Amino acid sequence: MIRIELDEPTLARTRIATSPLWEVMTSLYVLHRNPGEAPWPYTGWARHARRVLAEVPATGPARLLTIGSRAPDFLSPVPTSAAPTLAQQLAELRSTPAEVIAEQIPRYHRPDDVPAWLRRFVTDRQAALDRLADGIQAYWDAAIAPWWPAMRAALDEEVLHRARTLAADGPDALLGDLHERVRWEKPVLSLVKPLEQRFEAVNQRLLLIPLIFSRGALACSTDHPEVVAVSYQARGAALLAENAPAPTASNGTDRLAVLVGRGRAQVLRALTRPATTAGLAATLQLAPSTVSEQLAALLNAGVVHRRRVGRRVLYGLEPAGLALVQLIGDEPLTASA
Repeated sequence: MIRIELDEPTLARTRIATSPLWEVMTSLYVLHRNPGEAPWPYTGWARHARRVLAEVPATGPARLLTIGSRAPDFLSPVPTSAAPTLAQQLAELRSTPAEVIAEQIPRYHRPDDVPAWLRRFVTDRQAALDRLADGIQAYWDAAIAPWWPAMRAALDEEVLHRARTLAADGPDALLGDLHERVRWEKPVLSLVKPLEQRFEAVNQRLLLIPLIFSRGALACSTDHPEVVAVSYQARGAALLAENAPAPTASNGTDRLAVLVGRGRAQVLRALTRPATTAGLAATLQLAPSTVSEQLAALLNAGVVHRRRVGRRVLYGLEPAGLALVQLIGDEPLTASA
């Protein structure tokens, strides 16, 4: 268990950001921790990614992100803006100051115990950083970029939902409902992991990073002097599944689809978190016009509502819609406004 004790100034500065670079890191952990067949919904994507790593030599350096558990945070720096691009994050990686590297490595290795691959970042800093960044870019282009537009839309929906909770109910409500492996017992934020560590965050900033690939690794970064960063699993990972069938009951029949139709069943299940039409289309891999048609029918039936938030229109489940998913679908779910 990793326990992070947050003081009030740190808690009050809770923010949310996405990170393509952290998606790269945790996607590699999905492959690393599932050497055979990766679990659904990563199965089809993982087969493709393994072919990429095997057939594109330029991706090799990206594997450094998953070497053991004793890697300093400068290898996967925290995002410095709310929605950086991969190019922006790689530019920051390439420009990592020598003093940052020199400061972080001793936190993980004794001077006589620094592995050769990590020592290169000291002895030939720029070449090592460029090699790593180039490898990450090659891996991204072949293994993640084809999925990124849909991932980006799903992450936008996640950030919007969490930001509404933060603004309306405060950081306690936000942290209390992140994920089953992220536990909030004020003032301690606990990450359920095999290792035992404890940190204190004093007058810093808590940065939450939703990730599609967070199932690969629950990541935590504490090396930054001003930021403590914690990742969690974002809703929307199903978009990675290639032609994934809708969830079915134990007898092989999707009862919700039988009742309302397969398309409307997909939309109802996806609306356990409020979403826009564009976000639903990307997550479900359907045409926006198809999603709009299904939403119109569900609105008329009174099982879905729509609300305007700024310039966006969010759709969510009415109690009747939630009841349909809970009673006829497979998993008990919690309503979200």
